[in-house]
Amino acid sequence: VMKSIAIIPARLGSKRIKHKNIIDFNGKPMIFWTIKAALESQLFDKVVVSTDSQKIAQISKENGAEVPFFREKYNDDYTPISDVTIHCVNQSEKYWNEKYDIVTQLMANCPNRNAEEIKKAYNYFIKNNIDFLSSCIPFQSSNPWWAFSLKKNNQPEYLFYEKTKKRSQDLQTMYCRSGAIWIARKNKLIAENSFFGLGHVGYPIRWSSGIDIDDNEDLKIAERISKL
Repeated sequence: VMKSIAIIPARLGSKRIKHKNIIDFNGKPMIFWTIKAALESQLFDKVVVSTDSQKIAQISKENGAEVPFFREKYNDDYTPISDVTIHCVNQSEKYWNEKYDIVTQLMANCPNRNAEEIKKAYNYFIKNNIDFLSSCIPFQSSNPWWAFSLKKNNQPEYLFYEKTKKRSQDLQTMYCRSGAIWIARKNKLIAENSFFGLGHVGYPIRWSSGIDIDDNEDLKIAERISKL
């Protein structure tokens, strides 16, 4: 029988929204919604929050997650999130003296993704014998095919100049990575030190479910969408 663990990374420090992972979101600390989705999916042997904060640990435990240890390192703004999750998996295996086969990373700043969406992604992962899967969402209001940087005197330098001559409805749908649901086979994750290893698959979910909250504008949009 395969063992499966969910890791929710949630450090206290955040630059654009102070204490982002535990600010109020629809009457609950933001991390509550990710813990709730993970537990309701009934997929995981353990749902673990990786944090450096006593306050986040307390809130997480009150809402059903396990926080048996604190994050020993990787509390900065620069460490790739995969390193944080791998470190937590290693800590968990030592703490409970058991090995995990599948690792699912669920970011706390994606509160609109629910248990059903986690189950669908997980079942797709298992059914198709995938090694690495990450959720992605379609671009919404802006068209990535028309992206450009600005040179001196605000002259545009297009990334896909030929695409500017086409109507938006004639262009292929483009997707953006979302932190809502990342899944990997543990041995592959350790070997490649990334959720984006060889054979990585993108798993489309609704834009409204996969929105990452990074600033106050994201927060307002996500809250409004969650009430629709």
